[in-house]
Amino acid sequence: MLNVDRKQVLAYRIAAHGLHRRERDPVKLAVFDLGLQDSLGHTALYGLAARLAGEVTEESLVDNLGLTLTWSHRGAPHYHRSGELASLTAALVPLGEADALARMGWQRKQVAEAGLPATDALFTAARAIRKAVNRTMSKGAASTAVTKLVPPGLSYWCRGCQATHIHEQLMRLAALPGGVRLEAGIAPATLAPITGRGAIRTKPDAAAATEVVAAYLRLNGPSTMTDAGGFVGTTKTVAAEMWPEGLAEVRVDGAPAFLPETRLAELESPPEPDLVRLLPAWDLFLNTKNKALLVPEKARQKEIWRMLGNPGVLIADGDVAGTWRAKAGGRKRLDFTFSPFWTLAPPDRGAAEAEAERVAAARSFPDLRVTWS
Repeated sequence: MLNVDRKQVLAYRIAAHGLHRRERDPVKLAVFDLGLQDSLGHTALYGLAARLAGEVTEESLVDNLGLTLTWSHRGAPHYHRSGELASLTAALVPLGEADALARMGWQRKQVAEAGLPATDALFTAARAIRKAVNRTMSKGAASTAVTKLVPPGLSYWCRGCQATHIHEQLMRLAALPGGVRLEAGIAPATLAPITGRGAIRTKPDAAAATEVVAAYLRLNGPSTMTDAGGFVGTTKTVAAEMWPEGLAEVRVDGAPAFLPETRLAELESPPEPDLVRLLPAWDLFLNTKNKALLVPEKARQKEIWRMLGNPGVLIADGDVAGTWRAKAGGRKRLDFTFSPFWTLAPPDRGAAEAEAERVAAARSFPDLRVTWS
């Protein structure tokens, strides 16, 4: 059995994520095997800038016909390959009631209030959102229309909105099965029907769900059922039903974890992670329940994974070397603040500032101001 340490795992993941930046076509990036999350502003753009060779702009995502923005894994917005929406939709159909409950975050109380099982609630909402969103419309307008079409038990009184509307997570999870996407580059959130959407799928597809887990293990492996279930948004028990064949068990600092057998050579001898990259909050690289593998120190874990306002992460010397934040300083300047976990060598600081320049250019800021704290 292969034994590796965390540094070797990080080197493997850096390569698996394409952070060596050899690819020029966004659609070909390995990260789109699962999707690039676009939460809290510009996270997808930042994730693209970290991985893609050459110039990166908003148009690289927004105007790319090969990519579609939709609510998908865990109800979070992700860019996906447009040609893979059908298989993605199949993969997101819950394998059963326990899976649906986990993905929706429901307990027995919510099921009782809804008056129907979680799976039925999801498909009821999917049919409603398909009927309501027959044209481009704001999320608010869509929510109002969908709420009128679903049973009262699927809605609640929202203090923030001062209105009764469908449960947020239920609407997000029902959107893609209902054939609805998000308009890229538009805020606030705007929904639109997917061109050529087929019939609503209600039958689980274990093979499609398994491929999602396999992709997670390729990119974020070696990993565990708990980690894979966390990415999907389900339980470890349900993740076991999605567990792929052809996996190799390895030991990471003595603990068991799994990786596709076809990737063992890359894990055993990964490329040197001699690079500096800036990853955004919510990046797939950071999506793990085993936070200690990425960042052993608990105090630093709390700096990265916060209740609100997660920072981006600085990768240097094959490790998580600090955090970063970017804020517009007017219309023309982007203000960058780096908070390294240790003293970086001058070449690494220079490379980090060069990455900040890439981010500023991607967001069309002509000026950049960098602060090291």
